[in-house]
Amino acid sequence: MKEKSEIKHIAIAGNIGAGKTTLCSLLGKHYNWETHFEDTTTNPYLSDFYNDMQRWSFNLQIYFLNSRYRQILNIRKGKKTVIQDRTIYEDAFIFAPNLHDMGLMAQRDFNNYFDLFKTMSSQVEAPDLLIYLRSDISTLVSHIQNRGREYEGNMSLDYLKRLNSRYEEWINSYEEGPLLIIDTKNVDFQNNPEDFGSIIQKVDTELFGLFK
Repeated sequence: MKEKSEIKHIAIAGNIGAGKTTLCSLLGKHYNWETHFEDTTTNPYLSDFYNDMQRWSFNLQIYFLNSRYRQILNIRKGKKTVIQDRTIYEDAFIFAPNLHDMGLMAQRDFNNYFDLFKTMSSQVEAPDLLIYLRSDISTLVSHIQNRGREYEGNMSLDYLKRLNSRYEEWINSYEEGPLLIIDTKNVDFQNNPEDFGSIIQKVDTELFGLFK
């Protein structure tokens, strides 16, 4: 196991509405880690994408790829431990290929995107721990409705189901580094201290072993 001082990068993965941002905030506060969130407020493409996915899919994916690549470079150069909301892998193995398969991203755009991803990912290290939030569709829909983001109102159930299937395929073959899977069904880590405490124990074990 790594020493605490050697741990630089924790990442949380999961479908839209899985609770990544919430858990990222809670773990950051508990461990005194710096938090890096997905850019949903200043992203210049996100709202347009949900209104016209075919037109804006390539632009959005390139924006996210560049943003997360820059985050990882800064994390590894910095002195603090950082917990990151979503990973560079999810864009490449889930969102971009899903858009391509749905006919919402042209073949040449997807090829261009994935070649760029392979170049970028070869230059960065995997997270010291990847936390995957496994969620069923009903949990995702409930979370999405509760947070009430206007641009997510046009999202279809089919889109969420496709993403969920791709997440499971990706996580079952993930070998880049340590992995912790948390099933979010019947777990309320935001409001139930016992549920959050259980996650803390699992993170401690993965990062520091049984004896910290």
